[in-house]
Order: sequence, then structure tokens, then C-alpha cells
Amino acid sequence: MNLAKLQEKLIGAARLQSPDERVPYAFEKRITALIAARANTDRWASWAHGLWRAAASCVAVAVVFGAVALISPPTPDNSNDLSQDFENTLLASVDLPDNPTP
Repeated sequence: MNLAKLQEKLIGAARLQSPDERVPYAFEKRITALIAARANTDRWASWAHGLWRAAASCVAVAVVFGAVALISPPTPDNSNDLSQDFENTLLASVDLPDNPTP
């Protein structure tokens, strides 16, 4: 985005309009200062900040789940074994015969 052309276009469009009494004093200078300030932001710094925040939240979630895994008592029997239930569900279609009889 070319800020000089944008500023010229905005000022040219503003000069075509008659001034209004409701517009605050030095409004155009504040707007052009805001546009110039936004153009100088470092996008890499914004990405780095967001990624560090995401990494911190992932570490917090991992710590909570790790603590829950350590605190929860182990089950004495294997009747409620989720891994076996999952494997049986996935392999159910393999155990079926190829040509089902009606």
C-alpha cells in the first residue's frame, strides 16, 4: 500500500467536499497519523507474539492433562480398556465375511 498516494487521494476527496461543523479540529491530521502508525507495525513480531501465546496455552493444557493422568488411580481390571474397544471397532469390518448371505 502506497501511503503517499493514499494520503493524496484522501486529501483530494476531502477538498471536493464542503467542510462540516460537526468535524472536530485537526481530524484529518489524526487520521493520517493513525494510517502512518499502522503501516509501521512489524508483522513478524505480531506472528511471534501470537505463536508464543499459543505455545504457552499448549504447555498449560499438557501440564493439566499430565497431572490428571498421574493423579487418577489405575484400573485394576482390563475390562474397561479403551484401546481394546477401539481396536475391536476398527477391525470389525475386517472380521466380516466378504460375501454376506441373505
